[in-house]
Amino acid sequence: MDNQIAKPEALMQRIFLTALALVLAVLLVVFAVNLARASDPYIKTVLSLDGDPVQGHAIFQINCAGCHGLEANGSVGPSLQAVSRRKSRFGLIKQVVSGETPPMPKFQPNPQEMADLLSFLESL
Repeated sequence: MDNQIAKPEALMQRIFLTALALVLAVLLVVFAVNLARASDPYIKTVLSLDGDPVQGHAIFQINCAGCHGLEANGSVGPSLQAVSRRKSRFGLIKQVVSGETPPMPKFQPNPQEMADLLSFLESL
């Protein structure tokens, strides 16, 4: 009869092990994605440079303010205030250069310009 009815302790142990396996799988996927991003030569170069937020602000005014507003408070595009709390450095770079979220255009600044823009975005 014991074999036909699961004991509460055994059931809890199965649930715990399943949850642990799921968490480990998610962490492995996140690690693999970040490793792939970190191996991208453009991203590696950008992250190796010191960005100038003043220069980044000028780049923002020329290329981004039309949609994100002069103060990055949002207009056509979303507000970018505190964007670095919502997106990683990798995520910010990908967002800028990919063009994967229309209507935002694909923007391909050189690595120093991207480092400058990233520094500005992190200052918001």
